[in-house]
Amino acid sequence: MAAKKRTKSAPLTHVDARGQARMVDVGAKDVTERRAVAVAHVKMARATLSRLTQGDTPKGDVLAAARLAGIAAAKRTSELIPLCHVVPLTSAKIDVDLVPPGTARITATCAARDRTGIEMEALVAASVAALTLYDMLKAIDRGITFEVALVEKDGGKSGRYVRAKAGGAS
Repeated sequence: MAAKKRTKSAPLTHVDARGQARMVDVGAKDVTERRAVAVAHVKMARATLSRLTQGDTPKGDVLAAARLAGIAAAKRTSELIPLCHVVPLTSAKIDVDLVPPGTARITATCAARDRTGIEMEALVAASVAALTLYDMLKAIDRGITFEVALVEKDGGKSGRYVRAKAGGAS
């Protein structure tokens, strides 16, 4: 799939006139309520999901570990993604739903009152929660895979976004 070509009316925001990476200056933006939701679908063998549902895993409470890892990751996003701003979150929540025959659906919801969006915080939270599931279940299933997508965001100048349901991690 070809990358979408940028036009002069839509410049890259994280590079300066010389093409050097830079952090976007958000100082003049209004502080608004912001919320973002990302979802990860973690695909595993039917037997792995069955063991997870029964709590029969070698490393203990896998779901609690995934929730805690996701929340911790949301709080540290600016340390992981080089040009992200430090955003004081007002909340970070991780829900994990087990969906037979072999999927764990992780929903990461983050909120803040700030000048910049928090989509990356939600995406990082869902990703790290999914990685934690993999880490804690790999002893019984090395074939686990996952995909992550932003499914919703509110706030800021661009307003509301809701991902279309056509495929992917929605």
